Amino acid sequence: MQSCRLKNQLQSPEYVQTSLAASITLGFKNGLFYRNAVLRGLNLLVTYDSKCMASCSYCGLSNSREIKGKNTFIRVAWPTYSLEEIMDAVKSRKNPMQRVCVGMITHPRAAEDTIKIVQTIKKETGLLISVLVTPTVITENDLLELKKAGADMCGIAVDCADEMLFDKYRGKSVMGPHSWSNYWNTMEKAVEIFGEYKVGVHLIVGLGESELEMVSTIQRAYDMGVLTHLFSFYPEPGSKIHHWPQPSYGTYRRIQLARYLINNNLGNLEQMHFNAEHQIVDYGQNIEMHLENGEIFMTSGCAGADGKVACNRPYGNERPSQPIRNFPFMPDKEDLILIKDQLWQDIINKEPSII
Repeated sequence: MQSCRLKNQLQSPEYVQTSLAASITLGFKNGLFYRNAVLRGLNLLVTYDSKCMASCSYCGLSNSREIKGKNTFIRVAWPTYSLEEIMDAVKSRKNPMQRVCVGMITHPRAAEDTIKIVQTIKKETGLLISVLVTPTVITENDLLELKKAGADMCGIAVDCADEMLFDKYRGKSVMGPHSWSNYWNTMEKAVEIFGEYKVGVHLIVGLGESELEMVSTIQRAYDMGVLTHLFSFYPEPGSKIHHWPQPSYGTYRRIQLARYLINNNLGNLEQMHFNAEHQIVDYGQNIEMHLENGEIFMTSGCAGADGKVACNRPYGNERPSQPIRNFPFMPDKEDLILIKDQLWQDIINKEPSII
């Protein structure tokens, strides 16, 4: 009975989960980062005894996950600590944190508790704060309250590049509560409240979309005043699509470059050319100078006070033993040579097609 009561106490807003990378950076766990990567963003996640109400096919938090008793997300443990412990560690240790991101799950209390957590973080640390919101359980007033509490940026994980895939992996097809239209409507409201390009959309490459579909969605978001934060699919053990392959390096590199050009207003969808298989074959400009800019292939996320990406999530899309997809640091010369080799891998043909 005593252990049951203790378990029931380890819930938000007093307690939160944080990434293994953050646990190491804050000194809660021992560990080293491959190639001396440095975590710049503290990722927190609300936590409850009951599971997330959603059943997204690729997610480790899904209530439909087949591995029982596993408390992992993005394939690693997300340990639970009191928010007070984390705030003390942030204030007392010399650490490189530039920003905190507080993420929701699909839970009735998530919005209310996230507001309280943001208030505490802002009061205790003064750090920049992003909120990763779940449109299914928030209102426009919640967005206003999150900004009032101290959040300056808002993220929304749409993940899928089109409505059909969203429904297949997150919506009615998997008995999930999420709605494509609600997610995009919430993004519009978030832009009104937080401002243009103070809102980010998470998109996952490799869920069955074409490169044309992904780039079209990136362009749609940018035209709304929303920046894209790009992820590469990596199967979560026990998820419904745990057998699904990762996207090729060529596909991911081409979309990374397209995202960079669009998000920095250096190019757009209309300039780009695609072949009959809807792969990018040309960007409508000379890209050689861009390929010397390693920043394009770094993790994309909310910026810190220095204007550089703070949410750099070291090795969230790969194991360190694999070629890196999202670099948590600036790629070196050898990395850039490999990236250039990967860029046009797996192109079926280079002839553009009339779309």
